[in-house]
Amino acid sequence: MLLIEQNKKAFFDYFIEETIEAGIALKGGEVKSIKQKDCNLRDSFCFAENGEMILKNFYVAPYQKGEAIEARRDRKLLLHRREINRLIGKSREKGYTMVPTKIYFSRNKVKVEIGLAKGKHSYDKKDAMKEKDMIRDAEREIAKYK
Repeated sequence: MLLIEQNKKAFFDYFIEETIEAGIALKGGEVKSIKQKDCNLRDSFCFAENGEMILKNFYVAPYQKGEAIEARRDRKLLLHRREINRLIGKSREKGYTMVPTKIYFSRNKVKVEIGLAKGKHSYDKKDAMKEKDMIRDAEREIAKYK
């Protein structure tokens, strides 16, 4: 597995309760741009439309030597029907949404990891930042004595 991009903001803004791997329908130049890491998952999200999962607002820079493609077009996610139905049912519960957390290559295919997420409150985010700072300070103190 070759990690291309990770959506760190999603882990800060949401509690990721469950993840699922999905394929993504891309055009040729987009795959090359993703391979060059010219993509960004920030502010992207997933939703269901006509029984299909769609990835919206996923930025892929146009490949220089290829045809001109819209950078933020909607892209279809490739999932089994039962997976789509289960995600639709869970996302309809109050407070749940679907966000992409990672994009990576798996056996020469581009895969997206979708997280079923529940939003954090501002005090949850502050607690997460405090915990991160405490861990960083502890690691610095340990490094002094090595």
